[in-house]
Amino acid sequence: MQAQLMLTCLCDAFFGEVGIATVKVLEHAGCRVVFPEGQTCCGQPPYNSGDWDAAKEVARRAVQVFRPDLPVVTPSASCAAMVRKGWAALGVDAPRCLELSEYLLHHLGVKRWPQKGSRVAPRRRVAFHVACHGRELGLGDGPQRLVSMIPGVEWAQFSESETCCGFGGVFSAEHPATSRGMGLHKLESLNAAKPDLVVTTDMGCALHLMTLQAQDGPSLRFLHYAQLLAEVIDP
Repeated sequence: MQAQLMLTCLCDAFFGEVGIATVKVLEHAGCRVVFPEGQTCCGQPPYNSGDWDAAKEVARRAVQVFRPDLPVVTPSASCAAMVRKGWAALGVDAPRCLELSEYLLHHLGVKRWPQKGSRVAPRRRVAFHVACHGRELGLGDGPQRLVSMIPGVEWAQFSESETCCGFGGVFSAEHPATSRGMGLHKLESLNAAKPDLVVTTDMGCALHLMTLQAQDGPSLRFLHYAQLLAEVIDP
């Protein structure tokens, strides 16, 4: 099977290792990854800011970059939601776009991880931050199911797992005090659970919380769940 990788702006600018991990995971699961050159933003920042003309221009550009005959896979519930729902609101015909866990579970039929071989994995307490756009897409517990397949994972449950981190894209810029308060509340709940690391579907959430914890309190390690999946694949 083949799929096109949509790399997010944040992965391109700050978290290249997430893109590398995503490719490694997809290839291990039996997917041939195609990376269309000329990718740009999905258009979510101007869309959320109310500049729909600019968002439509970006979306139309992206339609020209991606092939219509292959699914688009992205390591971001936020970007997938924009393509599937935001583009429809803009009147732009979107390619079939899936968040990584949707493609792994429902199209490649992943039932165990890793699929062959395994590095020795240490026991780790893992907390999962549920991104708001994951709920919008209806991901359910798909990403958590994948992480649960990894040897050595023990869940660090915490009461605020589905509470918004306060990032919200442009929300954090337009309402910085509220955004900061929401993020600190999330960090307080996470720290109380004492996880070894925190995983999520969206690095925008992770970046927001990482920035806040650099200013206040102890440091938690944040990863995209694709990085955790990639760690246990034999080289």
